[in-house]
Amino acid sequence: MAEKGTRQSRSNTRRRIQEVALELFAEQGYEKTSLREIAEALQVTKPAIYYHYQSKEEILESIFQGVGRPVAEAIEWARGQPRTLETKRELLRRYEAALNDTVPLFRFLRQNEATLRDLQVGKEFNDQMTEIGELITDPGTPLTEQLRCMGALLTLHFGTFALPHFEGDAEEKRTALLSIATEMMERAQTPRE
Repeated sequence: MAEKGTRQSRSNTRRRIQEVALELFAEQGYEKTSLREIAEALQVTKPAIYYHYQSKEEILESIFQGVGRPVAEAIEWARGQPRTLETKRELLRRYEAALNDTVPLFRFLRQNEATLRDLQVGKEFNDQMTEIGELITDPGTPLTEQLRCMGALLTLHFGTFALPHFEGDAEEKRTALLSIATEMMERAQTPRE
């Protein structure tokens, strides 16, 4: 029983390190944040951080693994579905839910784009975005329609950050954003005369 409590405590400590590191990465930038600053913010020693993580890149990778899981699961689900409009709607819905749960991470991504290009987690994030875009876009459709689908994805992505600036109920704002993105994607799927 004590072993389970120790594992739970270690898991909570790792999660707290991730939360504080992500806050500092978003506020100061990834490059300007040191392990010492993370330790100070947590009011622990630097060796205490090393017990859980060997580097700030390892902290960042663990953050991405945790919050990136819902995006990866949405992609995996979509791969096994027929490429119907309903599948694409559901993929956008799942992506929106994943974004909503990871707003601090995506704030960090936006503010640290240059740094992320050189890190494996940045490549993995870009690969996921590309794949979602491909899954909601039909190959062989006109370029304007393919771009409209990508625009729907970007609307969800960047709209998530804009929502706090609008008045209203959080759930209503999320629903409205998803509706707009879905409408854009559906418009690209509708045959033109």
